[in-house]
Amino acid sequence: MTDQVLEHRTDPATGVLLINLGTPDAPTPAAIRRYLAQFLSDHRVVELTPLLWLPLLYGFILPFRPGRLVHAYEKIWTEEGSPLLAISKRLASGLERRLGETLGRDVPVALGMTYGTPSIATALAELEARRVRRIAVLPLYPQYSCSTNAAALDALFAELNTRRWVPELRTVNSYHDEPAYIAALAQSVRAHWQARGRGDYLLLSFHGLPQRTVLAGDPYYCQCQKTGRLLAGALELREGEFSVAFQSRFGKLPWVQPYAEPTIAALPARGIRQLDVLCPGFAADCLETLEEIQLRYAETFTAAGGTALRYIPALNDSPAHLDVLGGIVLRQLQGWLPAAADAADLAARQQRAAALRPGFSGNSPAG
Repeated sequence: MTDQVLEHRTDPATGVLLINLGTPDAPTPAAIRRYLAQFLSDHRVVELTPLLWLPLLYGFILPFRPGRLVHAYEKIWTEEGSPLLAISKRLASGLERRLGETLGRDVPVALGMTYGTPSIATALAELEARRVRRIAVLPLYPQYSCSTNAAALDALFAELNTRRWVPELRTVNSYHDEPAYIAALAQSVRAHWQARGRGDYLLLSFHGLPQRTVLAGDPYYCQCQKTGRLLAGALELREGEFSVAFQSRFGKLPWVQPYAEPTIAALPARGIRQLDVLCPGFAADCLETLEEIQLRYAETFTAAGGTALRYIPALNDSPAHLDVLGGIVLRQLQGWLPAAADAADLAARQQRAAALRPGFSGNSPAG
């Protein structure tokens, strides 16, 4: 891709790139297959030797798994399409409004997906069209993992590798113990209790990871535990009133434990009839929260003797979540928002550019 030639009419802008995982474009076998092929081919996601993994992926998983997932996606699909995409778009537009109101100036916010659409390339092009040269990068994963945060940054840097003029970047590693994030989660639980009554138990379910990933040094498991501990403290929960578990296991290798589904199945035997479940690691509701937890695991719970599993929605595009993300971004933007140059300074830039590269008539990148 050819870089745009920036005109010397305004200062280069500062912007924000939100990155989420991605989603199929439609609840169809073909769309799901395209998405899974990209997702499961990433060495950050599946850390197996390609010589062993790729024949399994293309010979057994991709021919059959997309068809089995169609019904699951159909259950959660909305008029806006994928919930993950629709919510992430609202997060981006809401954050841009929030930053504009707070700072009194335009701060472009673009959304890119590590896999699928809109791609990170599309998001960068959107920011470039708005003259952004400084980008605060915020992957929407509170707890850091190489399979999410690092994969997102890999995709970003791979795209930047095609550009001659790379923008300045500041990246957010994680926000698992951000006080505002913990407070927003606690607020969402209290709102649920106020509206529906307090359940007998609160399960905090995070997406799982292969155990070998954590043993190799990934901080994800420990950060999930810390989020759970801080949230329990904010809610003044005692031991025996909550626990942390891990969902979405895939394959036969051991993953971090305890596993969410058997944990849920065992709770009714302990006298727990009303179960509340929150998924703090998901910034936006998606297949894993809406179909796996809210529908499938709810059936597991009632089949084991429970009365009801009540899923507490992700923070999504709530005002509290926008406050959390806005606060994180504002810290990243410190020192990046100088006063706009005056007209005389801009005119001088144009004259210098014209003198240095006459053919560009003041439109060269020279400043």
